[in-house]
Amino acid sequence: QPNAMGGREVGGLANQLAAHMSFNAEDLNVVREFWQAPNPAEKEGLKAVDLFDAIHSGKVKAVWIMGTNPVVSMPNANKIKEALNKCEMVVVSECNADTDTARLANVIFPSSTWGEKQGTVTNSERTISLQRGFLPIPGEAKNDWEIICEFAKTMGYGEAFNYASAAEIFAEHAALSGFKSEKFSSRAFNISKYANITAKEYNALKPVQWPLKDTQDTGTKRLFSDGKFFTDNQKAKFVVIEARLPKVSPKKNQFIMNTGRIRDQWHT
Repeated sequence: QPNAMGGREVGGLANQLAAHMSFNAEDLNVVREFWQAPNPAEKEGLKAVDLFDAIHSGKVKAVWIMGTNPVVSMPNANKIKEALNKCEMVVVSECNADTDTARLANVIFPSSTWGEKQGTVTNSERTISLQRGFLPIPGEAKNDWEIICEFAKTMGYGEAFNYASAAEIFAEHAALSGFKSEKFSSRAFNISKYANITAKEYNALKPVQWPLKDTQDTGTKRLFSDGKFFTDNQKAKFVVIEARLPKVSPKKNQFIMNTGRIRDQWHT
């Protein structure tokens, strides 16, 4: 999938903090100390379907949509459209001039595309790769991180979002992954080797598999080769399941259709 692993690493899921941390007290204290942020979110946020249910009911009154087109890609598309029509403030970051979601936006930020921006992606085997832009960014479009920084400055948080490059953000991300890492027996993600990476080193970054804890690490092809797992007793846990038929069976002359994914229609 398109950088799904990388998105998790930076806290892009509603039920995780950055660097694969959870919302337990120990992880929250690490986040507070690292970012000098005394008031982080202390519980999981709303996942995609729940979020749009909350927008539809009026519980959530503002939403910022980046890198996706939920009016087309989410299940129950009509409800998603209704939710966004009801929403008081819909902000969309988009690289296409016209999408089904952008038509419902109060504010549209023009963002760069994959061929115009630079940053790392991580695949499911833990390989971090640097993606380099090869086209100039057109018009008033900006990279997503630049849009977020400009927005933060406007909100009065410019000091905390004064990044000058993607390399600076990557270095901070790497530093967090190793911050007080001796406390963590429950996760492998650690790329603190790059905590002090320079712009030149970042621009020359070659694909490598985490964890990468010190400058001598050259990557880790296989996890758990020592037979120790991230469980209380360090043993693997096997779960026995029983096969079950679907809860809902088709009626006579009724079809059940399942959505597929085609490369050129990926995420619309």
